[in-house]
Amino acid sequence: MGEPAWKKSLLWLLAAGCALPWITPPLALFAGLVFALLAGNVDAPRTAKVQKYLLQGSVVGLGFGIQFSAVLKAGSTGVLVTALTLLATLAAGLLLARLLRVDKTTGQLISAGTAICGGSAIAAMGPVLGAQAREMSVALGCVFVLNAVALFVFPVVGHWTGLGPEQFGYWAAIAIHDTSSVVGAAARYAPESLAIAVPVKLARALWILPLVAGAALLVRKKDSKATVPWFIFLFVGASALASFVPAGGPVYPWLARAARAGLAVTLFLIGASLSLANLKAVGWRPFAQGIALWVLVSVASLWAVLRLGVQ
Repeated sequence: MGEPAWKKSLLWLLAAGCALPWITPPLALFAGLVFALLAGNVDAPRTAKVQKYLLQGSVVGLGFGIQFSAVLKAGSTGVLVTALTLLATLAAGLLLARLLRVDKTTGQLISAGTAICGGSAIAAMGPVLGAQAREMSVALGCVFVLNAVALFVFPVVGHWTGLGPEQFGYWAAIAIHDTSSVVGAAARYAPESLAIAVPVKLARALWILPLVAGAALLVRKKDSKATVPWFIFLFVGASALASFVPAGGPVYPWLARAARAGLAVTLFLIGASLSLANLKAVGWRPFAQGIALWVLVSVASLWAVLRLGVQ
């Protein structure tokens, strides 16, 4: 038996309300979490599809509010850091999974999700690793909870440690799993943080392609294919258009505002997707791996940002 129609209507009405200009990303996520706990995940298939494409569209729209020079600077600066932290995170994650006796495939998925971009990396790696539905749910549930925590905790830690806007942008892009929470935390911290965090995170997301290709070779599944994240290139194109085609000047700010509204709606839907059943299915071992790995990455990257000259 399906959910009552009024619950689904209320879900989408509240989601639309999150597009209002005074609704912040953390408030939207919190509202989604409260809705999920009180009413449940009432329209799961549609919610998952909408939040996926709305997030991608919002990221593209954010490009209209970021100068192309800032995109190039952030993307090029993050290349070496991305490669090193990715490899170190994967190695540490696999070691933790072994020490905690986490299921092999689940441990690999959590490691990949922490290293690159959360749910997107898990979704891309799952078919290559032959992951079962439960293994995917456990990994995604773990990453989802940590994303929700990061959206609230990172800005507080950033202010407490005295991070500048650009420093926070780099830190958030490296240490927070999903693009949605990276954008939400950076937008909450400072506009300058958002200009750094988005291109660095998207440059990091491109590493899904070689990671999936390498995993396919290791597990000898030649038919495995990586999905090309086209929205990343559209984001770069939007930034270039806004920077070099002044004729659209009056329109670009409106597109950027619409993107920020779309992000808030996305975060509400992510929160509303919370399932107590999925949380219970995670178990303490995968959670312990995910938390330990996340804390390790967060602390190490924070130290690097503070000590290695990132301004």
